[in-house]
Amino acid sequence: MTVQLPNIEFSQEQRELWEHVGNLWAMSKERDERQIRATLHPQYVGWDVNAALPHDREAAVQSVLGDTPALGEYDLHPLSVQIYEGQVGVAHYSYSAKVLPKNGQTLTVTGRWSEVYLKQDGRWVMVSVSGKPDEPTK
Repeated sequence: MTVQLPNIEFSQEQRELWEHVGNLWAMSKERDERQIRATLHPQYVGWDVNAALPHDREAAVQSVLGDTPALGEYDLHPLSVQIYEGQVGVAHYSYSAKVLPKNGQTLTVTGRWSEVYLKQDGRWVMVSVSGKPDEPTK
């Protein structure tokens, strides 16, 4: 797993938020349902823009559990990490990940993602995401 920082200088707050993004990917790889649920705001709404409609917190939790293909190695590349008044954080990044279907060949998926966070009790809680995988190359 690689979580890269850009060649720009991050403030301590930006660095902490970017590290949190990486931690969420690690939780997803481990399929840690309790921790994943705890990082999502109860009113979370996200949107994989390939889907017709946004999804809720429970759908987000289930997207990394059960029959969903397991996450393997991944690389994250921040494009922008912004903090607003110490309370709202927005991370835009690209990713490359190996996905391990139960009865299939390992796939490499790339894409772009945006995440919005609210700081509550000193910790970042995700309130929204939006993005999608890139079209597969032939």
